[in-house]
Amino acid sequence: MSKEIPQIEESSKFNLITSIWIVPFIALIIAGWLAYQYFNELGPEIKIIFPTNEGLNPGQSQIKYRNVPIGTVKKILLQKEGEGITVIASMEKSAVPYLNENTKFWIVKPEVGISGISGLETLISGTYIGMASTKGEEYKKSFIGLNQPFRFEKAGTYFQLSAPTGYNVKKGTPVFFKSIQAGQVEYINISLDGQSVDFVVFIKKLYVPYIHRNSKFWVSSAVDIDYANGRLDINVAPVTYLVQGGIEFSSTGEDVHDKVPDQFVFQLYKNGSLAEGQNTGKGGDFIKYFEMTTEDSIAKLKKGAFIEYEGYEVGRVKHIDLSYDPKTHKILGKVLLAIDMSSFAAEDDNITSCQNKFYKAIKEGLSAKITATNPITGMLFVDLVFDSNITHGSISEGEKYTLIPSLDGDGVGIMYEFEKILKKLNKLPIEKLLASINNIVDDNAEPLHQVMVDLKKTVKNLNAMTDTKSFKTMPDELNKTMKEMTRTLRTAKNVLKGYDNDSLLARQISQTLKEVTQTSKEMQQFLKLLNRKPDSLLFGDK
Repeated sequence: MSKEIPQIEESSKFNLITSIWIVPFIALIIAGWLAYQYFNELGPEIKIIFPTNEGLNPGQSQIKYRNVPIGTVKKILLQKEGEGITVIASMEKSAVPYLNENTKFWIVKPEVGISGISGLETLISGTYIGMASTKGEEYKKSFIGLNQPFRFEKAGTYFQLSAPTGYNVKKGTPVFFKSIQAGQVEYINISLDGQSVDFVVFIKKLYVPYIHRNSKFWVSSAVDIDYANGRLDINVAPVTYLVQGGIEFSSTGEDVHDKVPDQFVFQLYKNGSLAEGQNTGKGGDFIKYFEMTTEDSIAKLKKGAFIEYEGYEVGRVKHIDLSYDPKTHKILGKVLLAIDMSSFAAEDDNITSCQNKFYKAIKEGLSAKITATNPITGMLFVDLVFDSNITHGSISEGEKYTLIPSLDGDGVGIMYEFEKILKKLNKLPIEKLLASINNIVDDNAEPLHQVMVDLKKTVKNLNAMTDTKSFKTMPDELNKTMKEMTRTLRTAKNVLKGYDNDSLLARQISQTLKEVTQTSKEMQQFLKLLNRKPDSLLFGDK
């Protein structure tokens, strides 16, 4: 029995499932899906402009937001003008909502400054770009990088200070409140008019409520010496103060909800003594500028000198211009005054009300006068006083500023009168008189010798009077000198009795005695003025 061989039918249909091509086909689908996921998650490219490259490397340096990598630097290009660099970075898709007008970028690198060491983590991870932002609606692809780390507004507040000079304050100088670091100096710039230095300080949120419009800022002193109640206190600042310096500020204890207005400018004082002196006013936008002209000598009036009213500081001298007047042959001074309008206002007055009251005071006779702060050094300040001769004045406007009337300075004070007396004493022909007396020394040695001794004592007493350190003992010194001079005159008179009244020597001595007598009378008037009004030494007889 024969076996039948089965016949196999060949199929002409293609079956993908059983085909060998199923493997590459599945691989293609997987690759497409992965590619789709890659490009779907791929974020946009952005451009960031920096002044210089601070250690960024293409393909390595990252962009971090809240210390989480969200982008990578792809390229670093030099700008066409050569003024900076352009960083092209690839961002993750999750970062898109944060790329808007609120976004800030800066380069984080290791830095050693007076405020300490920062960016140590970059020694391991490398330099990277820091990012700060909040969600916004307007999407951006181009940004300008910052020169220093960005400070979140919620972390604190910026305040502006102004000073005549830099006071050796540097970027990063710490700011203290009650010896606790509350912030630091972030920016230092020259003012637009070139007359002062502007500082921008960042104060941490915890200490912002302690700053009010009446707060004072000053440069910390390395050594503070105080003598009160018979006790000498010497306080030496920590070593960190000596190395990096510092700025301190005071608090008025006002309502913590009374915020400092925007664009408010604080005065930065040279030291704590000046900051906590007898000053008044709120400062900031209450400060207005006025101009005064004077023919008084203002050689010792310096920029930054005080402007006082009733003994209180109400402003500072901002600028001084000098010009020669060919008519009077004098140096004409123009002084720019920065006066705090709030010093002349009642409680809770606004700026306009304060200014109106100050203008009213000018119409009623308020004037500026150059006055000496110290009769010994001769340093000057501007004193605001009322002129009794003006009751209904007017306001004059200059080219740029309102003019404030000026009065003659205190040039007729007691020191001025004393200098006049000394000049008259110097003009006396004492040398000629002594030369004539020497011609007759041999004839009458002992009496004339006594005259010379008395004259030397008189000159010695005059020198002691002019060189005395305290003017409180001036009346005693002058009384002693007057007694010595009187005794000298009596001795000289006894010596001259034996000589001819018509002789040349007698006439010279007679003329000299007349001048000495006149000088003696002036000195007696000087003593009476001093005994009647002791403070005339500073303010004159007015």
